[in-house]
Amino acid sequence: MIAYEEQALNELQAWKQKMQQGPSLSNRIAKSLQNKINGWIPEKVHQVITVTIEKMVKATLFGIKYTTSVTLPPDASLLLRESHVKKQITLYQKTAAVEGAITGAGGILMGFADFPVLIGIKMKLLFNIASLYGYDVKNYKERLYLLYIFQLAYSSQQRRNEIYLLLQDWDTYSSKLPDHAENFDWRIFQQEYRDYIDLAKMAQLLPVIGAPVGAIANYKLIAQLGDTAINCFRMRIMKLNYLSPAFKLLQ
Repeated sequence: MIAYEEQALNELQAWKQKMQQGPSLSNRIAKSLQNKINGWIPEKVHQVITVTIEKMVKATLFGIKYTTSVTLPPDASLLLRESHVKKQITLYQKTAAVEGAITGAGGILMGFADFPVLIGIKMKLLFNIASLYGYDVKNYKERLYLLYIFQLAYSSQQRRNEIYLLLQDWDTYSSKLPDHAENFDWRIFQQEYRDYIDLAKMAQLLPVIGAPVGAIANYKLIAQLGDTAINCFRMRIMKLNYLSPAFKLLQ
């Protein structure tokens, strides 16, 4: 148990450093390529994607669509929690890969249909992960936390730096939020959010390359989201010293 928690702490420290790095040359090149691909996508497609993201934000903050029965005992160890989390990530990777392969082979119309479906897969995974770490996904502030994890996973490095700082001090930030979701200004969040989410995924909408991009991209995107979620929740748990008593003595 102590060995696993120590390993998790080391992985978290490495991840934190990565989140705080400045944009590298490869980051800038990737962002430039993403912007170019973005420019190739018809404006009508962009509009529907924006509406899709807006509906997802509303459903996540205000709706009951995303619920989960995946739970563990309150005293479950970090090792037990993360073993279940990793199984969920693997399961959703396979689901997303199959869905991406089918829609990617169908051309721009099917690729276009993949976008909202993939968002739903990702959000369901995040809700399951949050529950396995012991957080109440019925609380809209916890749902908002998941949206920021979502954004962190797919942002440019510059934007990632900003989101990381917010999540690093989540308790302070969330304490200033209104108590009820109805009072939250989701429009500002959505406008900021849509410019960064899943730009690379848009390549699936393009002719010829859509089919091979589908399965591979979906598989990798779920892995990326899962890794981000694990480290975000580790950051909260370890800040609260939610670890075994023996490991605390070693810190």
